[in-house]
Amino acid sequence: MARLIAEYRTKIVPALQKELGRENVHSLPKLQKIVVNMGVGAATQDHKRLEEANEHLTKLSGQKPQITRSRKAVSAFRLRENMEIGCRVTLRSKRMYEFFDRLITLALPRVRDFRGLNPNAFDGHGNYSLGLNEQLVFPEIIPDKVQNVQGMNITIVTSAKTDEEGRALLKGFGFPFRKT
Repeated sequence: MARLIAEYRTKIVPALQKELGRENVHSLPKLQKIVVNMGVGAATQDHKRLEEANEHLTKLSGQKPQITRSRKAVSAFRLRENMEIGCRVTLRSKRMYEFFDRLITLALPRVRDFRGLNPNAFDGHGNYSLGLNEQLVFPEIIPDKVQNVQGMNITIVTSAKTDEEGRALLKGFGFPFRKT
């Protein structure tokens, strides 16, 4: 069992029950999925950049990413409809908790000039989104073998109804929010 699953059941659930004033364990917020997305705009000129991003996302997530395609043609960006321009992966259950653990304990502390994450980056329904400028903060990626540094967007989807519930859940996991 992943470390965060056990911590959620033993420590976070009782703390959330006390903080939110609820007895029913099933009414408490929990993580549903984590979506990691890499938009590779340079893939329109060089397809190898997309292959490299796809390979890195496979190493980070432990599963094969889905290739995303453009919906519209934009001549200013030399983009045609249905071109491959990115990759994404949706993590659930055990892989989600393992990735979340590595994100909190290993990757975020390695971000240069890190002062905490924005506590207001919620979407109004308890889901949190953050962006990383480079994939090199993850220990699975060997910096000497990386030819192109690529950023990524990470969306943490929770079952929380409000931003306050989502913030309480992520604080319970030890999410490093910036002090206001």
